[in-house]
Amino acid sequence: MRKRRVVITGLGAVTPLGTSLDESWERLCRGESGIRPITHFDPSPLKCRIAGTVPDFDPLDFMDRKSTRRVDRMGQFLLAAALMALQDARFEVKRGQEYRVGTVGASALGACETFEKNHALVLSQRPQKVSPFFIVNMAANTMVGELAILSGAKGPQYFLQEACAAGTKALGTAAKLIEWDMVDACIVSAADAGITPAIMAGLDRLNALADPRWNQEPERASRPFDRERSGFVPSEGGGALIVEEYGHALRRGAPIYAEILGFGATCDAYHVTAPDPEGGSPARCMMMAIKEAGLSPEEIEYINAHGTSTPANDVMETKAIKGVFGEYAYQVPISSNKSEMGHLWGGAGAVETIFTIQTLVTGIIPPTINLENPDPQCDLDYVPNRARRKEVRTALKNSFGFGGINGCLVLKKLNE
Repeated sequence: MRKRRVVITGLGAVTPLGTSLDESWERLCRGESGIRPITHFDPSPLKCRIAGTVPDFDPLDFMDRKSTRRVDRMGQFLLAAALMALQDARFEVKRGQEYRVGTVGASALGACETFEKNHALVLSQRPQKVSPFFIVNMAANTMVGELAILSGAKGPQYFLQEACAAGTKALGTAAKLIEWDMVDACIVSAADAGITPAIMAGLDRLNALADPRWNQEPERASRPFDRERSGFVPSEGGGALIVEEYGHALRRGAPIYAEILGFGATCDAYHVTAPDPEGGSPARCMMMAIKEAGLSPEEIEYINAHGTSTPANDVMETKAIKGVFGEYAYQVPISSNKSEMGHLWGGAGAVETIFTIQTLVTGIIPPTINLENPDPQCDLDYVPNRARRKEVRTALKNSFGFGGINGCLVLKKLNE
């Protein structure tokens, strides 16, 4: 039996570059940065005092005031992105089809703000002030439950907390649900909101973040593949996509942006934070996605890199790409969106997949900014500093996370 085809029909995003996909994409293509000083708490005890925040986001644009007080900021991003994607896809769950529509959510960190605020109340001997919704919100999967309620979708529901690969793996999960004929469509949304005192302090102690010297020049701090990179810049935001079976999308006259051709998933089994320096497992993950797509590596025309701006990841990812693509690795354009918006954790894979789709649709490859002094170990074509116009028909999206968890997607521009 022929495999059911899986397409993307709706997109929505809230990022440090903007509170809509159009604004985020325009700024990304212009090479602008969404990294700025942290202002919603006092970061002075920290070494790294910058992040990719979304200061203009107003949850009241997407939910009532009562809900904004109850729902964690991560959930606000997740729901806002999903509502935008549903509107973009002109998608409604019709009566009688409720069980053929699934919901898949993802986050690396969950409801950090909810936990920290309520824990502070307990420490200050005010347990009676703890929110009655504390447990509900802290169990971050309930945000997907909220999404199901808003949309009316009653099909399979999943929530993936799989580090920085969570958003990409959520899309892969949705694609498999459709291929296996469990559903005809999935609403996929991934978000994180970890710019909080405890999370930032923990990252400081882990020595994972950009060097403090960039506090004075936050827009230059995230610099994937550059010799002066020193660590990643954490960010907040979310992205959502409507994933459908091809025939289902055609029958309802939906806009179709791209097709998911292949999905790969592996783990390093190496270290809880550091990637395997040989890059063998990420390379296998890429090959899995390419093989399932029925393509050869030479047919991939663009790679949206994980590209974190950490010393270890960027060398490893470069090595893994060379392992998969051989000499062709020097010809395929590669870029990292994290250079402009920082690392959205679990939301990164979803948002960066959306930007990859935008490349397929528009023929514009966003740049890797701040690539001023290339690392000799990172010697591929990372589209430095300026966007590039190039028709792209097939693209690979990489996501690698803490715990050695890997996810890759192959996407194709749909011409029919």
